[in-house]
Amino acid sequence: MNQYARRRVREHRRSYYGNLLMAALIFLIVAVIVLAAKMFSATISMGGFSRLERFELPSLLSEAETADLERGWNLILVNSKHRIPKGYEVELIRLSNGKQVDERIYPELQEMFDAARANGLHLFVAEGYRTQKEQQQLLDEKIEEYKNEGYPGAEAEELARQWVAVPGTSEHQLGIAVDINADNAGSSDDEVYTWLAENSWQYGFIRRYPPDKTEITGTIYEPWHYRYVGKEAAREIASSGVCLEEYLENLR
Repeated sequence: MNQYARRRVREHRRSYYGNLLMAALIFLIVAVIVLAAKMFSATISMGGFSRLERFELPSLLSEAETADLERGWNLILVNSKHRIPKGYEVELIRLSNGKQVDERIYPELQEMFDAARANGLHLFVAEGYRTQKEQQQLLDEKIEEYKNEGYPGAEAEELARQWVAVPGTSEHQLGIAVDINADNAGSSDDEVYTWLAENSWQYGFIRRYPPDKTEITGTIYEPWHYRYVGKEAAREIASSGVCLEEYLENLR
């Protein structure tokens, strides 16, 4: 083997071992990243759902909200007058369609959906948990929609707030409220809304914004919006015909 050939062999070997070393280094980096991601997010399969990381929600805290929180996470009151408490933590589970909810409501939510489907209904969670940023985006889009219809800025914002909660005052940011709609290929919205209104309390959910309670809740009628309060509270709310604000006031 001449000198040139030997040099080519040495260069090839150096290139081979260099590439091998680089591949090993890349593999090590990827392995570390994957391990760190698993430790951080703790993603666990759970019947078509996934457990996600814990989120801490930034907001303000008042004495009234402290009292609401002390009743239990399921009875926390969030509306235009009661902001999400500072440091409120949400542990999320991702649904098969990508939506997220607080993992504590999952068993009853699944139980309710199973019962509805056993009754021939086709339904899905259209909205679950929202971040502060997502809530702000929804509000901004609604304001812009009214502006495009010719309403001036202040009026457009006022109208938009009748439909979309100000960030920090939306139950969707708690992860314990869901918007449920019909899969129209198999059921109508009216069929789904009627069944939920009559049966959701059995699974710890209430129709949060009834048509006759707008002045109290501050939110127009939303037949799709259901809030988890626990089976005992849901039964009492359903039997007495009150909204959550009235129920909590009666507990004082």
